[in-house]
Amino acid sequence: MEKFRGKDRGKLELLLWSIALPGFGQLLNERYIKGILFITLEFIVNVMGNFNTIILLSFNGQIQEAVNQTNYGWLMFYPCLYFFAMWDAYKDGRGESKPYAYVPFVFSAYFVTVGLIFSPTFTLFGQLIGPMWLPMAGGLPAGLIIGNIIRLLLLKKFNNNEENFA
Repeated sequence: MEKFRGKDRGKLELLLWSIALPGFGQLLNERYIKGILFITLEFIVNVMGNFNTIILLSFNGQIQEAVNQTNYGWLMFYPCLYFFAMWDAYKDGRGESKPYAYVPFVFSAYFVTVGLIFSPTFTLFGQLIGPMWLPMAGGLPAGLIIGNIIRLLLLKKFNNNEENFA
């Protein structure tokens, strides 16, 4: 089997490795400089935003302490970096990308960022959700749902425009 640079891996495999750590998908695609850059940026933003501490505190139910430990100025970079790295690995994977496939990634980054913004004060049934759970619980599903709706609308508009010119 002939190996083509960036085209020898399936999109799902690359997406899953990018979810594990931004940059891994690029390394599998043999985009070494880009992969190392994403891993380095992820490490810097993670450390400067105290993200691993926030994860540990959140899993242990210490939500207010997680809020206190959060460096929002740094952590605000994380969703866009994370979802862009996932998109970049996905688009370079083997197989054809669906039209407007980037839209759910973009909207997921937006909504996770918005969830992070509201995380120090947003409560649900009187419980503070925090800087890890709120972005994941609300932002990710909302971003995927709204992003896919917008993608479908774009596809419909694109298909209608093609029919008008045929």
